[in-house]
Formats: sequence, C-alpha cells, structure tokens
Amino acid sequence: MYRYRRLYVLALPGILYFLVFHYLPMWGVLIAFQDYSPFQGFFGSDWVGFKHFIDFFQSDKFLRLLGNTLMINLLKLVLFFPAPIVLALLLNEVRNALYKRLVQTVVYLPHFLSWVIVIGIYSLMFSSTGFVNELVVMMGGTAKKWMMMPELFQITIVLQNIWKETGWGTIIFLAALSSVSPELYEAAVMDGASRWRQLWNITLPTIRPTIIMLLLLQLGHILNTGFEQIFLMLNPLVLDVGDVFATYVYREGILQGDFSFASAAGLFNSLVGLILILGANKLTKKLGEEGLF
Repeated sequence: MYRYRRLYVLALPGILYFLVFHYLPMWGVLIAFQDYSPFQGFFGSDWVGFKHFIDFFQSDKFLRLLGNTLMINLLKLVLFFPAPIVLALLLNEVRNALYKRLVQTVVYLPHFLSWVIVIGIYSLMFSSTGFVNELVVMMGGTAKKWMMMPELFQITIVLQNIWKETGWGTIIFLAALSSVSPELYEAAVMDGASRWRQLWNITLPTIRPTIIMLLLLQLGHILNTGFEQIFLMLNPLVLDVGDVFATYVYREGILQGDFSFASAAGLFNSLVGLILILGANKLTKKLGEEGLF
C-alpha cells in the first residue's frame, strides 16, 4: 500500500463516496424489522421481526406491482439493452470523423436532460391539443388521450428510456470497439470477408465480455424501474399497469410516514437483485465466459 500510496490517494474520493452514501446508510436496514419511530431512533423502536415483510407480501397489490415491475424491466432488457450496442456498431462503421463526432454529440444530449424536462416535452407533444393529435386530425383521424391509454403506458416508458439513454450507453461499447486490432479487419478483407462477416466474426466476439458484464448488471436491477420517470407519467387511468414497487413504496411508506414498511420493500428489491446477479454470474462462468467476479 505504501508503494502505491499515490494511487490510493487518487482513489480516496471514490472510496469515501461508497462509504458515506452506500455503506453507512446500510444501518437503515434495521428499521425494516422495527416499528420505527424517528423520535425513539434505531435503538428505542420496538422490534417486530418480519411483520412488515409479511404485510408487504400479503398485500392485495403485491402481485400487480411485481407483474408491472417485471414487465417494464423485461421490455427494457429486450428493447433498450440492445439499442446502445446497435448504435455503437453503426457509429463504428462511420469513417467521416467530423460527421461521427456530430452524431455522437446529438445522441448524447438527451442524457443530460432531467426526467422532468423529458416528460414535459412528451406531455406537450401527446396532450389533447399537442402536435401529435393535430397531425392525426390533419390526416383525417380522431384525437386521442395518449397519456391515459393503459395499453401504451409500459412501451412508452421503454421508448422514452431508449431516446434518452441510448446515446450515453454507447460510450462503453465504443471504448470496447476501439480495442479491436485493425490488423484483424485487414486480414479479414484479404480473405474476402464482407462487412457483415467482419461484424459477426471480429467485432461482436471482441465486445462480448463487455456485453455480458453489462447484462449481468442489468439483471441486478430487474426490480428497479426508476422512480422519477414513472412517477411523473402516472395518472389514475394507468395506475393498474404503471404502478411499480418504487411508486407504491413512496405513497404507502414515505407519504404516510411508514418508514419501516418502505425499508422492508426496498430491502426485498435489493435481495432479489443480489440473488439474480449471483445466479447469473455463476451461470455465465459455467458457460465459459468471464463473470463480474
């Protein structure tokens, strides 16, 4: 440690970040097993064991919340996860450096917009008097209340994620693609390989470890749909298909002051994510790939 002391000093801000914002708050897990009162604190509140977990699992909304959360995340896994890979592969084929940088800048920009702004733009476009309805009416159709249609809610959430985060997600894959030796492509060209064959036999195998690593991390967040986006999109007409664990915990736990119940639900999410990461990592190693650890 003394020999690499300068590197440890460079790593110190990151270490402090995890200690302060990830490890110290783990003491809060205790209140999931208590009837927690802010006035009595951790050590003065009554211990109730698994009462809040039992109440959570026996709630008549649990299965609906689980179904909505899983469906949104599975759609993200199928539609959103491949999007940065495809975009990175397309950008990698662009030979005009100026045009490539321009496209990268344009697709990165939505990442820096908050969900409040994104949902605001969406609301303006798809409201009753928005651009989309005006276009539909001009083409002879009937205006619709797009934001109040339950059948469109979940796919809308995924499409918003694709628009906002696909460009930012390409950064890791473009970095992985930069490590591919040009000599491999030159040899493939000499052998008569087409661009598609080079993509299939050289490019994709090279970035496969990166894809697997990010897929494992994504599986760990299978029950975390994100709060802000869905909370801003929810309305009473889409509550049955849009209500997820995060929004339910906010309403039942935070707004009503039941902190123990909210902590129990949050701990359940974390444990499921941990089990999925460990299981997927073990399966990946059995298939001959490198896992996360």
